[in-house]
Amino acid sequence: MSYVALYRKFRPSDFEDVKGQDHIVTTLKNEIKADRIGHAYLFCGTRGTGKTTVAKILAKAVNCENPKDGSPCNECPSCKAINAQHSLNVSEIDAASNNGVSNVRDIIEEVQYAPTQGRFRVYIIDEVHMLSNGAFNALLKTLEEPPPYIIFILATTEAHKIPITILSRCQRYDFKRISIDTISDRLTYLTGKEGVDLEKGASDYIAKVADGSMRDALSLLDQCIAFYPDGSLTMDKVLNVLGAVDSAMYEKLFKCLTSYDYSGCISLLDDIQNYGRDLQQFINEFIWHIRNVMITGAIAGEGSRRLLNVSDEVYEELTRECKMATQEELIRYIRVLSELSSQLKYSTQKRVITDICFIKLTNPQMDAEEGLDNLSVRLEAVEKKLDNPDLFKGGEKEVVYVSAPVTEETKPLTESQKKEYLAALPEDIQGILKRWNEVCKAAGVVAASYLSDIKPMEEDGKLKLGFTKNMGYKYFIGEDGKHREELEKILSDLSGKAVEVVIADYSEDEGDMRIPDLSEIIDFDIEFK
Repeated sequence: MSYVALYRKFRPSDFEDVKGQDHIVTTLKNEIKADRIGHAYLFCGTRGTGKTTVAKILAKAVNCENPKDGSPCNECPSCKAINAQHSLNVSEIDAASNNGVSNVRDIIEEVQYAPTQGRFRVYIIDEVHMLSNGAFNALLKTLEEPPPYIIFILATTEAHKIPITILSRCQRYDFKRISIDTISDRLTYLTGKEGVDLEKGASDYIAKVADGSMRDALSLLDQCIAFYPDGSLTMDKVLNVLGAVDSAMYEKLFKCLTSYDYSGCISLLDDIQNYGRDLQQFINEFIWHIRNVMITGAIAGEGSRRLLNVSDEVYEELTRECKMATQEELIRYIRVLSELSSQLKYSTQKRVITDICFIKLTNPQMDAEEGLDNLSVRLEAVEKKLDNPDLFKGGEKEVVYVSAPVTEETKPLTESQKKEYLAALPEDIQGILKRWNEVCKAAGVVAASYLSDIKPMEEDGKLKLGFTKNMGYKYFIGEDGKHREELEKILSDLSGKAVEVVIADYSEDEGDMRIPDLSEIIDFDIEFK
């Protein structure tokens, strides 16, 4: 007999064997015991969480001749026929390849005939979200009022794609991601039956990589057993097979990041690639490591210890690492690395963009992300360099980044200069800005949405509007300036004299800082923000 994969060999055959979905199992067993069986069920959840398995167990249970506490006996002729996939009462349909109207019409014709054996005919439609709109419409009436001997079980990983008319006719059950502890315990139990010695750390790591999917975990375990058929699986062996790295590598890279040591980061990335590890997988797990550091620093004591689900040794190291960086720095690391992870999926130059990312991480002043968070990160970097300048030597030469000097051309106006500027500001422009809310109402909803997010200024006796969103700038300069002319007419009617408006795009920069933002020095009447 050919080899059977572990996830098929150990597929649960009754409700008691289903792990991590107690809320669903208990409800279904109670329905069967009380004979309150529904006509349509919708099983939702991520891959490998037990949707199809529970559907098959439910199909057996409703037709079982001797059910035990709501579970199938697996001994009667009906259960044996379903287990052997010989039963005419259970039809499993893959909607990914049978998604047309004609396929649904075949089902509609079949449901007219009562089962020859057992109480119910059960239709399990897997990946039901793949059905076409026409197929859903064809199924709708039958799903709403099926014959009393018909049960539909719809399974999907993307419930949001199913029409609401279908959803409202089904009992919906959401399958949760299975916890790391539950998967790890299951792996330990099954390897014991297989005669394989699985180390606790190795089972925990496989469970973590499986990301809540029992099927994925069993497939990964199968792969590890195939590579090491000696009957013993240690943490090192599992790491070797799965192309992963141990926590020591993440700790070294994190220390290089917090000391802004780009040379050290590149050296570690070289080691990762030389070992044949997958770069994207490494980045994803490094993000997870930084997340653990962030949680350790944000939640004191045993609260973070329970959340992280790590060994005492790893927790002690995380406690040390959380003191090396502020929460702002950690959030920045996660943001930048998450962007890198998304780019790695489609990039043909994975190492190049990874190197660029780590240059960005070790030089906060290069980060294009604006805001106070980035400013605090940059200040933190400067303080660290001042405290220990020798720590930040990037090789033989130290790279020094110097900001552009402040000159008379870029130096902002002082408060006294702003007051002088306001005194010289034309009264008509002052009057318009004080009644800007009336301008927005007169311009209409679309124009108001752009006019409520501007930097009003005066330049050469004209009203200058600096739009902080490029869409607003395009709106008023597009269509041969039609919208700008409409705005000028509104302003002229409001002020009683001709008003000329200058449109500027400040979506990417602040413009000339010598021209003050009038909203900061005048009573700018605006309620649309």
